[in-house]
Amino acid sequence: MKTGSILLAGAISDAERDLFTREFGDAITTTPSEDVRFAVVWKPKLGLMAQLPKLEAIFSLGAGVDHVLRDPDLPDVPLVRFVDPDLTGRMMEWVMLQCLMHLRRQRDYDTQQRDHIWEQLPMPTAREVTVGIMGLGTLGEACAQALRALQFNVRGLVRSAKEVDGIDIFTIDREDKFLAGTDMLVNLLPLTDDTRGMIDASLISKLRAEGPLGGPIIINAGRGGSQVEADIADALRSGTVAGVSLDVFEIEPLPADSPLWDFDNAILTPHMAAATDPSALVAHVKRQIGRVERGEVLEHVVDRSRGY
Repeated sequence: MKTGSILLAGAISDAERDLFTREFGDAITTTPSEDVRFAVVWKPKLGLMAQLPKLEAIFSLGAGVDHVLRDPDLPDVPLVRFVDPDLTGRMMEWVMLQCLMHLRRQRDYDTQQRDHIWEQLPMPTAREVTVGIMGLGTLGEACAQALRALQFNVRGLVRSAKEVDGIDIFTIDREDKFLAGTDMLVNLLPLTDDTRGMIDASLISKLRAEGPLGGPIIINAGRGGSQVEADIADALRSGTVAGVSLDVFEIEPLPADSPLWDFDNAILTPHMAAATDPSALVAHVKRQIGRVERGEVLEHVVDRSRGY
């Protein structure tokens, strides 16, 4: 490829930059120019894409694309999100881990270990617990099937009706009924105008309060902008929720003065649920550029009207 035809922009790690350079050589640049045909980005500066007159496609280094769509001057070229078995597998592992941590009361046992207490605690079986997943795309379906294999009851909230083997499906017009029967709420939705701030006090109040876990659990690995952290903190203080697992936050890194740090029943991770091997990112971009060069249609192109 021509020198400087692939732009790396935004929060690109040194490891990612090194691997892209190793694969594409001098086709890689970090300087915008008229020679750039493809942009590989994570949280790029606003207006940057509009400076690339020959741009043919934008590749997001993640499943989410809200960090690109926030640019009001984004050129009308295909925006491709990252879809890969590596990303899907890692997200599935994280969601399963969180559900099992809350089911098996691991935080309570951590406290007992610290205090040198030997005592078996009562807990339900997975069969008694219903996990509600908001968003049944590639990631959501994989998580749903994995949880079902562990004998959890699984239901999904979707925008458009679909069938998923063994999963109870609720469309958004039945959201209240979906929430009322949910013990563990898993959010995997992208950030759009419809999902911004949706996990708030009102939504939390609709979850099943008298379930087998002593209250609902909130698990968010979607987008931080989908949650109202002040409402989540209030729900933890009041006992309205029995626990939370959060991998994404309204502001990242999570500010040191956030009250969420200090709840024993809050599991916080630094946006790493689906942290991906950089080599998988490089292989994904190489595969998609190859499709362009062969005159084939790009895969995983975002529908901008939906935001994903």
